[in-house]
Amino acid sequence: MPLYQGVVPPVVTPLTESFEVDYASLTRTIDHLIEGGVHGLFVLGSTSEVVFHDAETRRRIIEHTVKQVNGRLPVFAGVIDPATDRVIQHARVAQSAGAQAVVVTAPFYTRTNQAETIDHFRYVREALDIPVIAYDIPVCVNLKLERATTVTLAREGTIAGLKDSSGDDGNLRYVLADMTGHPDFFAMTGSEIVVDGVLAMGAHGVVPGLANVDPAGYVKLYNLCRTGDFAAARREQERLCRLFEIVRISLGRTSAGSAGVGAFKAAMVSLGVIAGNTMARPQRSLNAAERAQVDVILRETGLLGR
Repeated sequence: MPLYQGVVPPVVTPLTESFEVDYASLTRTIDHLIEGGVHGLFVLGSTSEVVFHDAETRRRIIEHTVKQVNGRLPVFAGVIDPATDRVIQHARVAQSAGAQAVVVTAPFYTRTNQAETIDHFRYVREALDIPVIAYDIPVCVNLKLERATTVTLAREGTIAGLKDSSGDDGNLRYVLADMTGHPDFFAMTGSEIVVDGVLAMGAHGVVPGLANVDPAGYVKLYNLCRTGDFAAARREQERLCRLFEIVRISLGRTSAGSAGVGAFKAAMVSLGVIAGNTMARPQRSLNAAERAQVDVILRETGLLGR
C-alpha cells in the first residue's frame, strides 16, 4: 500500500484586512475540509501563498493546523524556498511542529540542473526523520522534475511520493509505470480537472486547491474512481470542472495565481467558511462584481442555496 493516498487539499491561508493570518478562519477551513471527508491536509503550498509568509508565520500555521487536526489526519507541510539550506531549516521546524511529511520543490532562482536537484532532495532527506514528498511545479520553479530524476529519488527512498502539478500527465504515467513493484510510493495529481483520468491510469490521489471550496465533491469523485464507477465519476468531474471556472473570472485584471486562489477565497467567503478574501500583497483580491460571478457558479454547481 502507498504511504498516503486520497484527497489531500492544499489548505488556503485566510488573511485579515491587515494581511495577518486569520486563525479563526483557518480553524473553520480545517474543520470544513475534515468534515468533507478528505484524507490529509497540505499546508504551506502554492494555494496557501507559502512564499508570502516569513519563517515565524509558517511555523505558527503548521502548529495551529497540527493542533486543530489533533491526529485525525496526516498533515503535510510545504518547506518551499530557493536554496537547500533554507529548505532544511524550514523542514526541521515543520518536523518539530508535528508535520507527518514535508513537501519540497526543486531549488529556484538558482539555475540548478537535474543532477543538482537530485542532490538537493538528498540533502533535505538526510536532515530529517520524516518523509519527503517531491513537488513538481515548473511554472513556479522553472525546472521540470524529469522522469529519471523522480524515479531515481523514489527508488532510492529519498522521496516517498510525488505531487505532480506540472501539467505533464504523460510523464506522470511513465513514472507510475516505472514505479510498479514499489508499493510504498505514491503519486498524486495537482490538477483539479483531470482527476478521473489520472486516477484511472494509476495515480493514488489528488491535491486540489478547489477542494477548499468543495471537499465533499472531490472525496465523492475519488471514491467513485476507487470503486470503478467511471461513468458516475465523469459526471462528478464535469460538475467540478464547471466549478473550477471560477478561477478564470478575474484573469487579466489579476495574475493567474491571484485569480485562482483569490476565487477559492471568494467562494469560501460566500459559503461562510472564512471571513474575508484578502490576498497577500502585491496580489489582487477579487472585487465585488467578480465575487458575484463566483456566486453564480456556486449556485449552478449546487453549493449555494442547498
